[in-house]
This record gives sequence, C-alpha cells and structure tokens, in this order.
Amino acid sequence: MSDTDAIRPLLERIAVALERLGPPAAETPDFEAADAFVWHAEPGRFEPVPEVNRVPLALLKGIDHTAGILLDNTRRFAAGLSANNALLWGARGMGKSSLVKAAHADALGRYGKLKLIEIQREDIDSLPQCLSFLKAAPYRFIVFCDDLSFDHDDTSYKSLKAVLEGGIEGRPKNVLFYATSNRRHLMPRDMIDNERATAINPGEATEEKVSLSDRFGLWLGFHNASQDDYLTMVRTYVTHFKLKIDDKELERDALEWSTTRGARSGRVAWQYVQDLAGRLQTPTDKI
Repeated sequence: MSDTDAIRPLLERIAVALERLGPPAAETPDFEAADAFVWHAEPGRFEPVPEVNRVPLALLKGIDHTAGILLDNTRRFAAGLSANNALLWGARGMGKSSLVKAAHADALGRYGKLKLIEIQREDIDSLPQCLSFLKAAPYRFIVFCDDLSFDHDDTSYKSLKAVLEGGIEGRPKNVLFYATSNRRHLMPRDMIDNERATAINPGEATEEKVSLSDRFGLWLGFHNASQDDYLTMVRTYVTHFKLKIDDKELERDALEWSTTRGARSGRVAWQYVQDLAGRLQTPTDKI
C-alpha cells in the first residue's frame, strides 16, 4: 500500500469533520410566505411578517405633497418602470416610516408581487448578502432601513454606497432602497465639519461623507407640523375611531398635550388620541 493510500482515509475523515464545523448552507427563502420580511444577517434568513404594523394612507395628514412623490415612485417601480432610491429625512414623528409602509401597501394592492424587506441599521454590512437572494427572485423588492445614520468611527456607509450605485454590480434592477433618517446627509454635522477642518483637501473629505446621500435619487424632507396640521391629524384620528368629544374641548386638550410633549407631530397626535380613546373607553386596536 502506498503512502497516499494510507493517509487517504484520514484526509477524508478530516474533510467530513470540517464540513460539520462549517456554517450550514443558507436556505432558499420562501417569498410566497408573506408580503413583508425582516432580514436577519445571522444566520442569513428572511423572517416573514404576517401583518405589517402600518397606518392607512388616508390617515397620514400634513405630508400630502411628499406622500404623492413617494407614491408615484413606488407605483412606477411596482409596475416595472424606472424609479429612484429614496431618503426620507427630517423631523421626528412626522410619518416617514409610516409613509414607506403605506406606499408599499398601496402599490402592492395595485400591482402585486412587491415585497417589503426591513433591514436593521446594524446589519447594513450584510446588505450585499441580502441582495444576492433578492436579485434571483421573481418579485420586486423595497429594502427599507428605518432611522439610518452613521457615527464617527462607522465605515459601513462605504458598503452602502457601493451597493446603491457605485459598485461593479450595483443595485439589482428588481430592488429599491428606501431609508428614513433625522439627518439629511446621514452623518453627524460635527463629523463632516471635523473632516473638513483636518483634511489636506477639505473639499474632498466633505465630498466623501455627503456623497452617500447623493446615491438617493429622491430626498424627501419632513418638517415639524404647524398647529393647524397637528390639529388636522388629531381630528382625522378622532373621526376614524368615532371618538365622542366636543371639538372645542378636543382642540384645547390636544394643544395642551402637545405642549407637555414639547412637539407637534403625527406621532404626538397619535399618542394623544390613544390617551383620549382610553379615557373614553373606546378601543383603537383595529386601525
């Protein structure tokens, strides 16, 4: 028996042991299971969401112009036409993430075969792996990241830049990327200013930081609600839930609530109506 024949069984046992130690092969996702999924980077799977937590489009007030732009973009994409990645930025609680979910529901109802994939901010580095599953599927996908931003020592924004437009492969044609953020350029202001102050070429350093937001064809700004818009939001919810309250009392009560919260926004209006419905003993679990 040759030396090679003698060690072959040993090598085969080592190979089997290494296969057992390696990560299991990724399962092919079943995108028929739901219309929305949450992507988990570890172990690389899509968790179906049977019922998306969303507000009907008709209840989103004070953002009509912005909503119209995102709806048109989403409908075009769902119909197989060209569309842009979208960054929804601005004031907290003004319906950015609610609008994304409502736009998905609207386009899904019109065209079908449109899936919503939520990716957590912490998993952005795994976006290429996520897209490798999506590009081979016979659906169109909106990949959605809520509250996207990057801190001083975070370099994962470079991966996102490449995926959106800059890489060799780029974004699959059946995928759009929607993100919400409180920051227009996704970076802290002092981070951009510091790069400008310390770089040999300040212009190039700033360009590197802000060019990520340039990868989004749509920048949709959300601003703090006026008093009239805030009251319109409150009255819309009150009408929807059939809450019985005098209008003057409602206005006084809602404004006092917003004062204690230090803000006027769709979120504050919703929280007030939840409190009011509880006091009136009227359920709001079915929106």
